[in-house]
Amino acid sequence: MNAAPRLSIGLAVYNGENYLAESLDALLGQSYEDFELIISDNASTDGTADICHQYEDQDCRIRYIRQQRNIGLAPNHNFVFNQASGELFKWASHDDLYAPDLLQRCVDALDENPHVVLAHSWTAIVDGSGTVTKKLEYPLTTASLRAPERFRSMLFADGGDDVYGVVRTNILRRTALHGSHHHADRTITTEIALHGPFHQVQDWLYFRRDHPEREERACPTVRTRCANMDPRRADRLRHPAVRLYGEYILAYVAAIRRAPLSSADRRECYRYLAQWATSRARPRRAPHAEAPVFRAQPVMSADTVTGQKRRP
Repeated sequence: MNAAPRLSIGLAVYNGENYLAESLDALLGQSYEDFELIISDNASTDGTADICHQYEDQDCRIRYIRQQRNIGLAPNHNFVFNQASGELFKWASHDDLYAPDLLQRCVDALDENPHVVLAHSWTAIVDGSGTVTKKLEYPLTTASLRAPERFRSMLFADGGDDVYGVVRTNILRRTALHGSHHHADRTITTEIALHGPFHQVQDWLYFRRDHPEREERACPTVRTRCANMDPRRADRLRHPAVRLYGEYILAYVAAIRRAPLSSADRRECYRYLAQWATSRARPRRAPHAEAPVFRAQPVMSADTVTGQKRRP
């Protein structure tokens, strides 16, 4: 009987034919090879299934599953996690790119720092052609040994793509996983941070793609964004906007309650949450500032950042 791979990668995809092959090449070309790649196709209507079957036939680490209907982005992300067998887990996106040693350096960081619960790298932005356009500064204090300080940072500062980091599976199983309320991606990463510090590999090894298709898929309202996360959220009667916002706040409350915190730390987290909620209720006097960026010099292509060529 084969031993379970140490790392499980979950890739939830819907109609991703334009960039999926590049992303799969970047994952399968990693210097760290002890992983399984679980792909859940959310009933795509384009060529996604054909691409996945082709790669599954070529690499035994891939397990492809097709949903019979579109279950929504959040349930699909939770589905791939629940299929995982590794002691470490990473969510991956069908359109992002990864430097060849991203996984190795994240796994090494977790091995060298047993108290760390999640490891990731700095983020750079690539365009539709895979050219690096920005290198982002990481603004959060998630490396702090104090849970309230990590919590405060994640409430009051924007930035980071930690939801795509390598996380200890046993920690992730203690969370509520992906919700479908307003800003559910923020609440899950914040809950993970309540369980322990994060480690940032100080190099731009993760490449988030900004492309026209992402702009087209952008949902302009809270309801449409939540319905994209879970189609059931489209029902205005069962899921009024106040519920979508209310669950956002309550998710933080529940995360604090579930986390292994001392009474003092728990009270401090609740205090920061109250301060944050009060600040959100006040009208903003000026537009929120964008996250600091470093312009990429020189510009790099997708082949450069992933260290390999796309498969024929």
